[in-house]
Formats: sequence, structure tokens, C-alpha cells
Amino acid sequence: MTDTSRLDALEIRIAHQDQAIEDLNGTITAQWKEIDRLKREVERLTDRVASAEAAIGPEGGEEPPPPHW
Repeated sequence: MTDTSRLDALEIRIAHQDQAIEDLNGTITAQWKEIDRLKREVERLTDRVASAEAAIGPEGGEEPPPPHW
């Protein structure tokens, strides 16, 4: 293998690696955005559940028996 062909092979390899790195970076960025969105959604749902529990009251889970009992 001549020096020129080795250099060409290395340049091609680096170009492919650069593209792979950019693709991975794009994927990671998209995943972080999705994770942030999901965290905000979980916080919103946690607040809604806490509000619902507060509205029910401390003994809201126990219902009296129906009147026909």
C-alpha cells in the first residue's frame, strides 16, 4: 500500500467517523429534548394527582355502604 493510498483511506475513514459522530450527536440531542419533555409531563401529572388527592381528603378512599345494605 502506498503512502498516498494509505492517506486516502485514512481521510475516508475520518470523514465517515465525523459523519457518525454528528449523527450520534443529533440523536443524543433529540433524546435529551424528549427526556426534558417527559420530565415536565411527569411533574405536571404528579401535581395533578396531588391536587386530586387533596380534593378527596384524608378519608376519601373509604365509601359508606350503599343504602340498600
